[in-house]
Amino acid sequence: MPTLYVTTREGETLELQGQPGLSVMEIIRDGGVDELLALCGGCCSCATCHVHIDPAFADKVAPMGEDENDLLDSSDDRNDTSRLSCQIPFTDDLDGLKVTIAKED
Repeated sequence: MPTLYVTTREGETLELQGQPGLSVMEIIRDGGVDELLALCGGCCSCATCHVHIDPAFADKVAPMGEDENDLLDSSDDRNDTSRLSCQIPFTDDLDGLKVTIAKED
């Protein structure tokens, strides 16, 4: 099973087993990481699942949609590696993906 590495806001890195077909948000949530709120449940209507992805995976993740881009504009912690984890389908190609949970807005 592919692995997802998640760094929390406190700097702890967790190794989670990811099931292809789930979103990165679902894997983090199901892995018990409480600081990723994901209030909308993956509907791309909030930005509470904001993460920063490892730049080495930038070309491997699904492209950002307009709604995701608009929601990320509301974050003070947005940067070039910002994504909403609910909008990243986890695949075998993303084995080893590293994400860091963004600061809370």
